[in-house]
Amino acid sequence: MSSGYTHPSLNTPSGLASVHVKTSARLHMGFFDLNGDLGRRFGSLGVSLDKPCTALTAYPAATITAEGPGAKRALKTAQRIADALNLQAGVRIVLSEAIPEHAGLGSGTQMSLAVGTAISRLYGLNLSLRDIAILTARGARSGIGLGTFATGGVIVDGGRSSETDVPPVIAHADFPDQWRLLLIFDHGRTGVHGSQEVDAFRELPQFPAQSAAELCRYVLMQALPALAEHDLSAFGRAIRELQERTGDHFAPAQGGRYASPRVAEILDFLAGQGVPCLGQSSWGPTGFAVFADVEDAERMLEALQSRYTDEQGIEFLLCKGGNAGAEISVVQELLA
Repeated sequence: MSSGYTHPSLNTPSGLASVHVKTSARLHMGFFDLNGDLGRRFGSLGVSLDKPCTALTAYPAATITAEGPGAKRALKTAQRIADALNLQAGVRIVLSEAIPEHAGLGSGTQMSLAVGTAISRLYGLNLSLRDIAILTARGARSGIGLGTFATGGVIVDGGRSSETDVPPVIAHADFPDQWRLLLIFDHGRTGVHGSQEVDAFRELPQFPAQSAAELCRYVLMQALPALAEHDLSAFGRAIRELQERTGDHFAPAQGGRYASPRVAEILDFLAGQGVPCLGQSSWGPTGFAVFADVEDAERMLEALQSRYTDEQGIEFLLCKGGNAGAEISVVQELLA
């Protein structure tokens, strides 16, 4: 890896007392080229959310420690970075929030970028997001998480070729301020991840080239123009195409178009109510629906809470799109 960091001594702090990083979850709304016969595979569209979030503060220390929600993952990430860079100094990481793990919301990528950014700032390493992603083995198939960490908003990445290390962001747009997103959690399930995900991509049949071509057209000629014109119906049609075609392709690995039968039932109910944009984020099990304004979203949330009040493990969260990247702040070390 060519990291580009220039700090002369990895053992000397940069004069900072602490670094605080807060980053939010993202929806991965679907891949548009799972065929790859043009030399690039995957390519995806996603959107940054204003919550749930991962928030941490890093302090200089003699050893590497982590505490709070998500501490185990943060500790593993910090140790991996320190080993790769031969960083002799330590870091104390205190987490106040963490995105739910294995829910399809990009928790691992956001944790890696947050920890890597904190360590880089703390010790003046000048690591780019690409550097951190490579060090922590993130962004293998999608650049959505890196894009939302950097800028927020709606991100389209260009997939990967045989020479790609991290899929490049090829389009960025703001998510309309008035639109609202409803997340549907099934806490009784986890999405496909780790070795299961690797096996799934290896064992699934080839995706039809014609379907990939049509999905690329839906992204370029419907989803992105619809965002520019704040046309939720057109945006929803494009997302539904992504969801249905890729969801059916992944069905053998995740047990159906959607990973959670209970989330699938709720999405079917929402579709029957005329909700224009809905689906599953990444491998799920988290589902999502998009509404034109807060009033529509709150009415539907109330109906869902009443309808599914006795469903154990089902939770709903109303949120907005996040049109800014991660929040990063530093505290200078007081001079004696």
